[in-house]
Amino acid sequence: MSDPDPKRQLDALEAKIAAARAARETRKAHQEEHYSQANVAWRMVTEMVAGLGIGFGIGYGLDHLLGTMPGFMVLFTVLGLVAGIRVMLRTAAEIGTDKTSGPAGEDKAPDADGAKDKRDRGDGD
Repeated sequence: MSDPDPKRQLDALEAKIAAARAARETRKAHQEEHYSQANVAWRMVTEMVAGLGIGFGIGYGLDHLLGTMPGFMVLFTVLGLVAGIRVMLRTAAEIGTDKTSGPAGEDKAPDADGAKDKRDRGDGD
């Protein structure tokens, strides 16, 4: 029943592994592309809500301790809003740079003529 040639068995096993990896990689790339924008949006929403919540909590706590009810709460809520917006902008800039750079940090964007610089490929003077 089994094939007596171990070389042939090994080649068949390698072919099955390669086919399984190829199928897995294509599905994974599609899923990452589909869900990545939603993940980024939820991350930004979470950053904004966290900034507001922390600012409100600190302001309310100070107002409760010092007896100055709306003063610190309003101040720290506004500061939390500003901090949340800054973190969101930083995240947006980070996502923007990830789209133009490859896995090793190399620039994916082509030049005006549609080709990368010869120095980047290593075949220029």
